[in-house]
Amino acid sequence: MFNSLPAQVVMQEVPGEISLLFSITGCDVGCRGCHSTELWNEEYGEPLNEERYSNYLNQYHGFVSCILFFGGEWQPKVLIGYLVIAKKMGFKTCLYTGREHVDAEIRAQLDFLKTGEFDDQVGGLDSPDTNQKFYDLAQNKIINYKFIKD
Repeated sequence: MFNSLPAQVVMQEVPGEISLLFSITGCDVGCRGCHSTELWNEEYGEPLNEERYSNYLNQYHGFVSCILFFGGEWQPKVLIGYLVIAKKMGFKTCLYTGREHVDAEIRAQLDFLKTGEFDDQVGGLDSPDTNQKFYDLAQNKIINYKFIKD
């Protein structure tokens, strides 16, 4: 089971999508400069069980187009289960991870994927020098350019 912060609607994390974000606690990457260090503590937040998750998806169905997870890949079976539920309900799916690689079983359930530790020396997705990559998996391409403002 996951612990998570309350779900929130976000509009900038996945280009062209209004997303329902689940911030999953227990991150073991520990990026220096992380803006969400509270997510490192697996005891933080509230349990995200299937009933609570489904209630969120039903509540926001027709308003959001994408279900976004910040983390959770360290419990692949649980994450995959939640991604499958979202896909069956017609949502797109996305994962933000500080890791460079994600299991193929998880990738198979994703439309979008952000990889790479945050490095404050090169910046995040809005920096042309970032080490992070944002993938549109349906088109099999990196779309970092959508985050960079002119």
